[in-house]
Amino acid sequence: MEVVQDGLRKGDGEMKKDAAIKKNLDLLNEFMKYAFDHPEVLGKIPPEAEVVILPVNDSKLCEYNKKMVDKLSSRGKKIVIIKMKKPERPVPDLELVMTAAG
Repeated sequence: MEVVQDGLRKGDGEMKKDAAIKKNLDLLNEFMKYAFDHPEVLGKIPPEAEVVILPVNDSKLCEYNKKMVDKLSSRGKKIVIIKMKKPERPVPDLELVMTAAG
């Protein structure tokens, strides 16, 4: 299994390659967490296949990755597409409690 990132020039689409790489690594991390809990999913991915994750809640990255699918397909590669939500970073809710000095 190989997760694909290269092959698109920096100016393709609206997303820069560096940003796409970081976001795709975050997606891969979430997928691997899922695969750790559900190892049978990895058995569905042929070893020679290229894996491309399409985030359903990030339209720019999804379009960027669809271009990768098209490029790989035109090269005759075997592709596995995984659709999933992009992970959201938790935002802590902080509360400052002031006490009277005694």
